This record gives sequence, structure tokens and C-alpha cells, in this order.
Amino acid sequence: MPHEDSSHTSAARRVTWIGAGYAAQGFGYAAVVTALPTFKDRQGIDDGFVSIILLLVCVAAAGGSVIADKVAARWGSRFALSGGLLAVALGLGLTTFHTPTALFTAILIAYGIGLGAVDASLSMQGVLVQARIGRSVMSRLFAAYTAAAILAALLMSGFAASGGGAALAVGAAALVAALVVAGGFNSFEPGRTAMPELVGDKRHDGTRHVVWVCGAFIFTAFLADSAVSTWSSVYLDDSLKATAAVVPLGYAAYQAAVLLARLAGDHVVPRIGRIPAATGCLLICAVGCAAVVALPSIPAAIAGFALTGIGVGVLVPLAFSAAGEAAPGHSDEVIARVNLFNYGGALVGAVLLGALSEPIGLRIAFLIPVLGLLATIPVVRSLRRLTTPPTPAPAPL
Repeated sequence: MPHEDSSHTSAARRVTWIGAGYAAQGFGYAAVVTALPTFKDRQGIDDGFVSIILLLVCVAAAGGSVIADKVAARWGSRFALSGGLLAVALGLGLTTFHTPTALFTAILIAYGIGLGAVDASLSMQGVLVQARIGRSVMSRLFAAYTAAAILAALLMSGFAASGGGAALAVGAAALVAALVVAGGFNSFEPGRTAMPELVGDKRHDGTRHVVWVCGAFIFTAFLADSAVSTWSSVYLDDSLKATAAVVPLGYAAYQAAVLLARLAGDHVVPRIGRIPAATGCLLICAVGCAAVVALPSIPAAIAGFALTGIGVGVLVPLAFSAAGEAAPGHSDEVIARVNLFNYGGALVGAVLLGALSEPIGLRIAFLIPVLGLLATIPVVRSLRRLTTPPTPAPAPL
């Protein structure tokens, strides 16, 4: 069966290179956020200015997601992915040099545009390759992102311990992003899910419902993700008075749980179904964050962060997969719009918990993701409507 063997090899190669794109994105983002203390010292900026920069990067990333939608509609998402990765590589590379603060800010904004374009186009590519091979791979693609992010954090720690500095890790991330484009472009999924003229009347094609339903899951997942990623270490340090060696363990437990959940997700979700899986993820996340609120102890907090990671790890790829399969004729467009909820949830999780940390304390502030997660549970019923699109859509081109 040489033809079947060739097709299998081709599919495996596509999955591998798309996974490499996820890994490049995770490696680069983790390198940037862990290098922020170094950037602060080098550029002479304070925490307030860093917060402004991060806000601008999030806004730029939302713009990058919209750009990816336009590029994918005209030329295909592999061009959006490649262009985004090159922008990420350029932005990362330029951050390794000392520049005037205004230029440094502009570089990070450009990086943010690339970040958003890559976020959206990677999910477009994942949905396309799932449709090609006929089985779920989205969770393991996201697992590549998480594993690479963990690796970047470990490398940053190692470079810092040896005196190598953050520039080596950030520069390596830039090189990885560029190499993925050079080596993987021809292996990325070439198709477009629809030409603009084939989409029809967007007010009546059912995609708005898909965007809001799946966007709600993405918003809530990244609300919880941002709460834990941004504030877990601060909570352990300031509120629970953990030792310096214990402070990073909350975030480490969270990321390890995300990785394990994503490695298992492609096997578990098809067996139990998306609706039970989504409900379970939301409840597990809520229990995890509630444990932080109800049990002010270091072991309970670390266990709560880990439980949150299990739910988030499955919920994000599940939502993107559901969005793409519910709108097969124009999944690129839908995914780009669903991806925008990522940045809304991340901003709320980081900013709102920070704003409440002074008046009520971080422990009580973790009720915000609990309430968001519980409020999203009724949306799960709408997943049933997404399993069969309301109107036939054009086949992938």
C-alpha cells in the first residue's frame, strides 16, 4: 500500500511541523515573560510601565489575530502562520539589544502582533490537520506549546545561574521561530476553509453563535489561566509567606498539570464526549480556585493550582476544536474571532485580581475565576447545537 503509507507519512509530517509551530510560540512567550525582570533592569523601567507594555502587547495581539483572519481568507493560514512566526522571531531578536525605551516598546508591540497572528493561525492549522487525518490531535499540539514553555523557563533559570543572561534564551527562541518557518512552510496545511465570496451572508450563517459559545469557554479558561500564571507566586509569597524555594511550585504544579491534561486530552475527550468533558473541566477548575479561597495553606494552594491546570489544559483545545468543526466552511474566520476572547480573559484575570488584591486580598480575589467558571457551565448545553452546523458549508479548498 505505497499510496497509503505516503499519505500517512505526509499527515504525520504536517502534524509534526504544526506541533513545532506551537512549540516555537510557547518557547518564545515563556522566554519573554521570564526575561521581564532583566528587561526592567536593562531599560530602567518600573512595574507600572511594564504593566502598560503588557497591556499594549495584548491589544496588539488581538490586532494580530484579526490580521491572521484576513491573510488566511486570501492566501491560507500557513501564510498567516509563517508571517506571524517571522514577526515573532524579529521581535524576539531585537529585544536582546539595548534600545531607547520608546523603540523597545514598539518592538514588543510588533512582537504582540506576531503573537496574535500565530495564536490564531496555529489553531486554524490544527483544525485543518484534524479534518485531514480524521482524529483528534489538538490537545497534543497544545501540549507541545506547554512543554516548550516549561523548557524555556528551565533554560532561563539555567542561563541565569551560569551568568549567561536572558539574551541567550530569548535569542534562541527567535532562532527556533525562524527555523520552523524555514523548515515547515511546505508541510503546513495549505488549504483555505473558504474564499470570502463563498462565505455568504455572515449575519445568517450561524457563525456568530459558534463564536460566542466557544469564545465563552476560551475567555473563562484564560481568565483562570491568567489568574494562576500571574498571581500564584505572589499569593504564595505575600499571603502565605512561603519560602523562596516553595514560591515557584504553585506555577510549576499548574503548568505540569496543563501538560499532562493535554497529553491525555486527545484520548479522553473523544471517549467521554465534549459536553461531559467541558462540564468536568469547568467544575475541576472551579474546585481548584475555590480550594485556594477556602483553604489558606501552602499545600492546598499548590493542589488547587494543579487542579485548575487540569481543567484549563483540556478546555482550550476542546473549544478551538469545537469551533472549527462547527463551521467547516469557514473555520479560519471563526477561530480568529474566538481567539480574541483569549486576550479578554487574560486581561481580566491579570488586572482584576491585581486591582482587588489590596482592598480584599489575593485569596478572596481568586473568587473571580470561580464565579466566571461557574457562570460558564450553562453555556455547555449550547455545545450540543454545535455538533451539527445549522447550514451546510463549503468544503475545504
